[in-house]
Amino acid sequence: MCMLALDHIVVAATNAEELSAMYGNQFTIKSIKGGQHNDWGTHNYLSYFSNDSYIEWLGSYDKDKSNKADNPLIKHLMHVLDHNIVGPFQFALRTTQLDDYVDHFIEQDIPFEGPISAMREKPDGSLLKWRMLFPTYDHESEVLPFLIEWDDPREAYPDTSLLNTQTIRQINYGGIDRETFTKIYQLKPKKLNKNHFPLQNSKIFFTDNKKLEFDLI
Repeated sequence: MCMLALDHIVVAATNAEELSAMYGNQFTIKSIKGGQHNDWGTHNYLSYFSNDSYIEWLGSYDKDKSNKADNPLIKHLMHVLDHNIVGPFQFALRTTQLDDYVDHFIEQDIPFEGPISAMREKPDGSLLKWRMLFPTYDHESEVLPFLIEWDDPREAYPDTSLLNTQTIRQINYGGIDRETFTKIYQLKPKKLNKNHFPLQNSKIFFTDNKKLEFDLI
């Protein structure tokens, strides 16, 4: 399978617009209104970067609908928000071979949920579609990034005028042990640094810190 790419980091927000503005002031980045996930009762703001990745500030505009959503990401989001936590809590790895990962999970007896078809209504009324695949994890104690495959990758990213010049250089991650991570995602660490897992456009650095963080340069 092809090497995975970092697609985006998900940031839990009680107010997605306000939190994206705070990040904008801190990191000197611009964000845009993404739109609504009508099936989940959530909405987002987005900040795109020059290495084909982005930050998503994700919040709930309809808590009843969000709490009933049968999607691991939304369940994780509501768990985090119920504990009054805001900030990065999950990230997505991009692939063009999602069905191959389904076969891999089945062959290796790796429990999973999906693929889940999803869509977002953009401010102009158009729909953006994708599929998600979730290796099963306990969101109260661990994090496993989900896999995402866009129906049309060209529609997922804006024109260059909306790109920030920075890149998400590194994900600092301690959500699970390296051996399990390697088995699930078919990613191999660097030979000279077993804590670094290269991606197409970034890298994952394994730490002992359970808090998900990232380096933006």
